[in-house]
Amino acid sequence: MIPKDLTNDVKTRLKGIKGQIEGLLKMLDEDKAPEQILIQFKAAQKGLDKAHYLLLDEAYRKTLAIKIVNAVDKCPGNCGNEDKIEYIKKEFPNLELNDLTSRLQEMKEIEERLARYNSSSETSD
Repeated sequence: MIPKDLTNDVKTRLKGIKGQIEGLLKMLDEDKAPEQILIQFKAAQKGLDKAHYLLLDEAYRKTLAIKIVNAVDKCPGNCGNEDKIEYIKKEFPNLELNDLTSRLQEMKEIEERLARYNSSSETSD
């Protein structure tokens, strides 16, 4: 559903965080100073927050834009989804990050309906 090239940065960051978490486990096993452990925890949390933001703002937002464009291209104006597509298209610039997942799900459902609509249109021609 999400193009793989849009998640590369997120995956790279998560791999780095994985290393930080492994370092934390080692620090706990080695009984390092509490201050050092806390600093490492904060760094891992900051990295996770940044990866989360990248996932939402880059990968999900770009994916939604692609899906909107594809839906507009596939809907000839009488597909039964044009109002919903237009609504999401107009709403897109103002979407909050937390709304992206629900809009992606809506676009997935619209894509499925458009696929059925277009395949039934082709068979009736």
